[in-house]
Amino acid sequence: MRLLIATLMAMAVLLSPLAASAESADVEAVITKVDTANLSLSLDDGKKYQAPEEFNFDGLEPGVKVVVFYTDVDGKRVINDLEIVQ
Repeated sequence: MRLLIATLMAMAVLLSPLAASAESADVEAVITKVDTANLSLSLDDGKKYQAPEEFNFDGLEPGVKVVVFYTDVDGKRVINDLEIVQ
């Protein structure tokens, strides 16, 4: 279900007027830092990912392996969806 939602969100981004400056992608990595105050996650790929305001950080902590679906907007990686890898 999450994959379907992520796919639909990616299509919406591609069809939006910002499509020229946005690129959708995903990454599988391990969380190195959770910053709820700044709504961001750092992963072991060395990148920081910005979460939307309504993002749920429950169960996310350093050492947890995740797949992050994100959109690159103006140099920031904005999280569209996230799955915990079991």
